[in-house]
Amino acid sequence: MEGGSVGSNPGSIGYSNIPHVTYFLIFLCFTYIVTVVGNVFLMSVIYLVKTLHTPKYMIVFNLALADLCGSTAVIPKMLDVLLFDRSDIVYEDCLSYMFFFYFFTDVQSWTLVIMSYDRFIAICFPLRYHSIVTKPAIAAMLLLVWIVLMSMSACTVGLLDRLSFCGSLVIQNFMCGMGTILDLACGDTSLISNIAFVSFVLNPCLPPILIILTYVCIVIALSRVASRKERLKAAKTCTSHLILVAVYFIPFLYSNLISDIDRDGMIITEVLPDILPPLINPILYSLKTEEVLNCIKKLCNNILSNITMSKKVFTAIFSQPMKI
Repeated sequence: MEGGSVGSNPGSIGYSNIPHVTYFLIFLCFTYIVTVVGNVFLMSVIYLVKTLHTPKYMIVFNLALADLCGSTAVIPKMLDVLLFDRSDIVYEDCLSYMFFFYFFTDVQSWTLVIMSYDRFIAICFPLRYHSIVTKPAIAAMLLLVWIVLMSMSACTVGLLDRLSFCGSLVIQNFMCGMGTILDLACGDTSLISNIAFVSFVLNPCLPPILIILTYVCIVIALSRVASRKERLKAAKTCTSHLILVAVYFIPFLYSNLISDIDRDGMIITEVLPDILPPLINPILYSLKTEEVLNCIKKLCNNILSNITMSKKVFTAIFSQPMKI
């Protein structure tokens, strides 16, 4: 299909009638601003401080980048729909939105898997950690994730672009999703349906399963540690990651496993996995991490000392008497 527009029906799904929608809009704006500032700040600190150029913080940097891009793909679109009560979208824009939404969502979830792998090696094989989790190895894993997921998203969207539609193009959802497009299509959709099933298995089903398996191994490894203090110290390093995993996957599982959610509740559960993890990630890996906090303090001290030095040089130059 070329040109045309895909309609949505805001009134029919209730998001133009959400109770206290103004507060929801303020929350979205606040979330997006904090997400952008927080993730850009975290990436800047990791980039500028050489002591953070480690495999662990390569993964954190990648997650912050995916969070920033994913939020930019989702939140402005949601604000546009809610603020201006949009009732349609150009079909090409719908496909572009789907590509970026699915791609960055998948990158976020698989980055969490790589984080769990990092914690698994650190706790289960501590003596071999630096020989296994190297910068080239992590860079290769992250690059593979981006290439594979980008190819899958491009392939899926490319096949959707070849669909034909015989009837109405009204979508009963505020998100331009693959399932809603397939429901409106006519003709043979078996190929794209099979690819959609494979994509669903690879993400979001497989990542939480892999994360659970790694933490089962971590729990077994920690149970063999004699000292309770050592167990708590090792478990503490997993706290930030576990919070992100819970915030990312629990709303999705809830919305898919519980069928009797009202329409407003469905909107909230669809939104939470896309806006909360990018908001929480910079807090967990900056304000709650002593290593990053120390680097931020050191960076601020360096900046202040450079400013002080510049002032002294400036004062020295302009305080000298002019010779005519």
